[in-house]
Amino acid sequence: MKKMTLKDEKTRQTAVQLLKYGAIGMSNTIITLATFYLLNTLLGAPYGLANVTGYVLGVINSFVWNRTWVFKAKGNVWRQAALFLGGFAVCMILQGLVSWILLEAVGMKDLPEDVIPFLPMKNAGQNIVMLIAMVVYTLANYVWNRTVTFKDKEL
Repeated sequence: MKKMTLKDEKTRQTAVQLLKYGAIGMSNTIITLATFYLLNTLLGAPYGLANVTGYVLGVINSFVWNRTWVFKAKGNVWRQAALFLGGFAVCMILQGLVSWILLEAVGMKDLPEDVIPFLPMKNAGQNIVMLIAMVVYTLANYVWNRTVTFKDKEL
C-alpha cells in the first residue's frame, strides 16, 4: 500500500471541501430557485426583486454552513461575515450582468412558455437564465470564499 504524501492529503482535503461546497451550493440553489419561482412565477414579482430575495435567503444559509462545515473556519466571525458579504456583492453583480446579457442582449427573455415541453412555465426564459447565471455566481463565489473569506493557510 502506497503511503499518502502531504500533496496527496492536500488534494484529498480539497476534493472533500469541493464536495461539501457543492452540497451547500445545491441547498442554496434549491432555496434560491424555489424563492425565485414562488415570487416571480407564482406571485408575479419582478425578476430583480425575486432574484435578490432568493439570493439573500441563500446567502444566509451559505455563510452558516460554509463557515462551520465546509471551511471549518476559526477567527473573527464578523470579519468573515463582512468578507463573505463583500464576495456575495461582487458575485451578485457578476450574476446580474450575466442575467442582463442573456435576457436583453441575447434575447432569452422572449423564449416561449413551452420551451421545456415537460415543464411549461410563465417567464420560461427568465427561469432558464436564472439557472445559468447561478452557475457563474457559484463558481466565482467558491473562488472568493476559498481564497479570501475562509482562506486556510494549510491547504
